[in-house]
Amino acid sequence: MNLENIRLEEGWKRALSTEFEEPYFRELTEFVRSEYASHPGAVFPPARSVFAAFDAAPFDDVKVVILGQDPYHGRGQANGLAFSVNPGVAFPPSLRNIFQEVGSDTGAPAPADGDLSRWARQGVLLLNSTLTVREGSPKSHAAHGWERFTSAAVARLAAERNGVVFLLWGADAAAKRSMIDPQRHLVLTAPHPSPLSAYRGFFGCRHFSQANEYLHASGREPIAW
Repeated sequence: MNLENIRLEEGWKRALSTEFEEPYFRELTEFVRSEYASHPGAVFPPARSVFAAFDAAPFDDVKVVILGQDPYHGRGQANGLAFSVNPGVAFPPSLRNIFQEVGSDTGAPAPADGDLSRWARQGVLLLNSTLTVREGSPKSHAAHGWERFTSAAVARLAAERNGVVFLLWGADAAAKRSMIDPQRHLVLTAPHPSPLSAYRGFFGCRHFSQANEYLHASGREPIAW
């Protein structure tokens, strides 16, 4: 991973510029670079897509944040947007559960593909707590610095913007709740949508309609989920 070769949206580059100078980020960069080098083709997402979530949802345009755990660890799945897969890729179980909840909550039909860039274009930041993972090994890149970096992203957004909806799914995401002022933003938590936990409260959480009600009440365009 080489920052010089990675495109980062200008608003996010400004918001996160101090993080790039921190010793932990240099150590994180070395770790991730070594992982891509020593496990060719088996670290996800592709290196060019590590920061895709920021590029897809510019800092000043973010209306909703969906925070997950780490990228899909199956080959050909992760594309840099949390929970998203490219067109033609079968829906992973978590994504299937997300679409099930969208349907029951809003009445929206199931989409033809799992490409969530259509959400990102409407101002949905699809961010994982950890931005890379090794094939077949969930959380293999946890505790190497990504959590600090993504916490900084959430903190900057919470401090500099108003009226953002934060959807925190799972324990890793909920851990970032303390850095968000609930008087300035809408913060909703639920279990992770994976099959291991979806039935413990993700199904029926109604996060998608609640997000849209909040946006509508503040005079902004709801998300077409």
